[in-house]
Amino acid sequence: MKAYERLLKYAQILTPSCAEVETHPSSECQMNLAEVLKEEMEELGISDIYLDKQCYLYGKIPATPGYEEKTALGFIAHMDTVSDFCDKAITPVITENYDGQELTLGDSGRTLSPEIFHHLPSLKGRTLITSDGTTILGADDKAGIAEILTLAEHILSENIPHGPICIAFTPDEEIGTGTTGFDVSRFGAQYAYTLDGGVEGEIQYENFNACGAHFDITGFNVHPGSSKDTMINACLVAMEINSLLPGMEIPRHTENYEGFYHLTDMSGNCASAQLDYLIRDHDKHSFEAKKKTLRLIEKNLNEKWGEGTVTLTLTDQYQNMSEVICNCMHLIDNAKAAAEASGVEPLVIPIRGGTDGCHLSFMGLPCPNLGTGGFAYHGPYEHITVEGMDKTVDMITELVKIYAEA
Repeated sequence: MKAYERLLKYAQILTPSCAEVETHPSSECQMNLAEVLKEEMEELGISDIYLDKQCYLYGKIPATPGYEEKTALGFIAHMDTVSDFCDKAITPVITENYDGQELTLGDSGRTLSPEIFHHLPSLKGRTLITSDGTTILGADDKAGIAEILTLAEHILSENIPHGPICIAFTPDEEIGTGTTGFDVSRFGAQYAYTLDGGVEGEIQYENFNACGAHFDITGFNVHPGSSKDTMINACLVAMEINSLLPGMEIPRHTENYEGFYHLTDMSGNCASAQLDYLIRDHDKHSFEAKKKTLRLIEKNLNEKWGEGTVTLTLTDQYQNMSEVICNCMHLIDNAKAAAEASGVEPLVIPIRGGTDGCHLSFMGLPCPNLGTGGFAYHGPYEHITVEGMDKTVDMITELVKIYAEA
């Protein structure tokens, strides 16, 4: 079976995770896909299959005789999708020999346009997979799952020599808890790759350092007609906080390795207000400087308006996995060699976000990310190509061969 055929099947099983609950998995529907995958893994001949109550699915392909001492290599993808545009049945649509021009997405009123997605002309002649425009497609990350199981099928049916291969499919990546219950010991790999997002040939091992910043502002509310030198308007203090941040260091104006302050939520009235930010930077020193700036704003505004007016809470979320991967750069060098061997140009770029791999790397499992061949995730314009998925399968197959020969 080809990778895209698996994707078409998996995409129709709804698996949105839910950030509003504390159960794990956050949505029972993820178990529906896990059961389907477990059965398929059994049919392929994958061994040591284990599905736990938290929806972590593990499996192994034992080493070819004589290759038992080779590096135990892992491949990981997540089963959940975002919840946005995921409230109805997903209908994958195949467009063969795509012309690289505007493509109407079903009867949704939406159009996949090169004016917005400038890469589309480069996909001319490929077989394009989209949704009907009313939902996500779910290639993030069901394409990764499909590619890993297609790799497993190739290894087992073609008798490709290999060291120990470890496979895992995880829940709740999209809400940031995908590694909460991950059992590194059970997984059994020395090194691993997540397959999640990005074009074919994309290799990522540098992600943001990340924290959340929450401001609570307590005002002093009195009648506006008699409030001179007395009223402290919490909403105005909130506006002042934002005005003190660097205006160009926001997502709209940053790229590559540039970090940002991202205001995600604001609420309040004269008496109290709240601001929530995402703080991101690849460079650890710049990241700490951003946190220092926020603390300085808290200090200065409390000196100006009175102690207790502004309360800042910083919550660290994840670290840049490059701190770990820099000690095992063979993961990147071998991925580049695998891309080239499969006719794909390797593209080593930073992740402007996070990944399960960054958490796993700091849990003792160095784990960079590989692209799956898709585009425009997290919305109704999501798309991927059959050829991009095939190239990704070729690349990870070559990666297995390289580690078998090392």
